[in-house]
Amino acid sequence: MNQTKNLSTSSRCATFTWAVALALIICAVSAGKVSAAAADSLDQLYEKAKKEGKITLYAPLSPNAMSVIPPAFMKRFPGVTVDHIDATSDKLIARVLAEQKGGRVIADVISGALSYLPQILDLKIVEQVAIPEAAAYPPQLKGDLWVATDTQYYIAGWNTNLVKKGEEPKAYEELANPKWKDGIMGEPRDFQMLVGFAKRKFNSDEKAIDLFRKIAVNQVEFHRGHSQLTEFLMAGQRAVCFTCYSHHFPVRMKKGAPIQPLMAEGVGEVGGSVMVMKGAPHPNAALLYVRWAVSEEGQKAYAQAGETPAHPKVEPLEKIRPTTPYMLTIDDVREFPRYEKTWKEIFQIR
Repeated sequence: MNQTKNLSTSSRCATFTWAVALALIICAVSAGKVSAAAADSLDQLYEKAKKEGKITLYAPLSPNAMSVIPPAFMKRFPGVTVDHIDATSDKLIARVLAEQKGGRVIADVISGALSYLPQILDLKIVEQVAIPEAAAYPPQLKGDLWVATDTQYYIAGWNTNLVKKGEEPKAYEELANPKWKDGIMGEPRDFQMLVGFAKRKFNSDEKAIDLFRKIAVNQVEFHRGHSQLTEFLMAGQRAVCFTCYSHHFPVRMKKGAPIQPLMAEGVGEVGGSVMVMKGAPHPNAALLYVRWAVSEEGQKAYAQAGETPAHPKVEPLEKIRPTTPYMLTIDDVREFPRYEKTWKEIFQIR
């Protein structure tokens, strides 16, 4: 009886060991293919990708981005279909882990916003590949395993019916003026503002905290959701928003909304990125998508989709990049909990 049980246990262990070994072999072969393909031109890589025929993309995309970016890729590379799985970054990560627990790798490419990049990298689920197109990107918008595709910016803005011309705030320091008491609103979770000002504008936690404490004295009103925040600004609920998204302004202003953005400065972060999964079922197609997405050509598709391209040479359709952006980096993310705690203390947010 014990001998039978021992044999059964040994058999299960051997099967598990073989499964792990096989998975490692598959990942190694996939990694070899990806590394070799990185030296190809996009057209050479396309010939290899056509044989694989598809790519499975795990990415949180806006409805407009979904209707523009994958179709642009498929038009550029006929015969390579994009199977897009849409969900928030946390749900996509959970899905990948569940699939890997079941011994499968389904995704070829995964995308994540800045706050999720450290988690993805720590899980060691993505491949280190050479992306020639990434050479044009500044260090804060790329790493050994990822490249940013788009960015987003936190800025201030005002209601033009409530703020007279000539009295608009020119910089964040002006929001500490008592004249804005009971006139400012924001999003309660936007502690990234504090990080950006501390790390990039002032190079001092003390100076950044001091500024936001002075702004807090003006009794800031908070509302969850950036779209709702902008709608409240349009409606005149308060005169100024100090943590709005810059990309929310142009489309509304074109429709006659009485709002104006402060474009002199703002805090920026990676809104989306692309990475090749380890053991990607379609490694050549995966690399083709990643390289195209961060190329000038692919970045123009992101612009057409209404996104703010990460590529420094590709302009968004509208003026939504602040003149002086305080860009957050992946290293900043690990300090987010500390700054979030301080932000909540400053504004007495529970």
